[in-house]
Amino acid sequence: MKRMRVPMDIQKFASGDAGTSGVYPCYTNQFQIDASASGTASMVSIADCETFGVSFDNGIEEWSPFDQEGWGRRLMTGKSVTISVTAKRNVGDPGNDAVAALAWKNGRSAERDFQWTFPDGTVVKFESAVINVTNIGAGDSTAVAPLEFEVMSNGKPIVTPAA
Repeated sequence: MKRMRVPMDIQKFASGDAGTSGVYPCYTNQFQIDASASGTASMVSIADCETFGVSFDNGIEEWSPFDQEGWGRRLMTGKSVTISVTAKRNVGDPGNDAVAALAWKNGRSAERDFQWTFPDGTVVKFESAVINVTNIGAGDSTAVAPLEFEVMSNGKPIVTPAA
């Protein structure tokens, strides 16, 4: 019996076009990076990403006014986001290569536009995000070379809700 390969449009699936509602597998989240260093936006997916974690650093101001009789008041006054990603180094993939090339950069040269596409189609774009490459190829002799990095927000992201 001959097997047929049916191509799957992961971007279409991740965008919510497949009727996404309720729970969903984590792999339907997708990440893209601007692969051009020239500033001409060229957003491409990053191959072989395996895991990611998101942390929000929220600045909370606290005070205890007399009229609250000892109860504290709070106000969120700041926010930043860090996305930690583990991937495999895939030489020749434009997105993977774009991340890996930043391992040797400093200052503004280590910034790229980065976006996170949610399963429902919502896109969060981080303009000029700081890309902090933390591992590029180090590991056991029989392991597949890793690519590990953090995407750190650099200002307020642009959130585009799903259509």
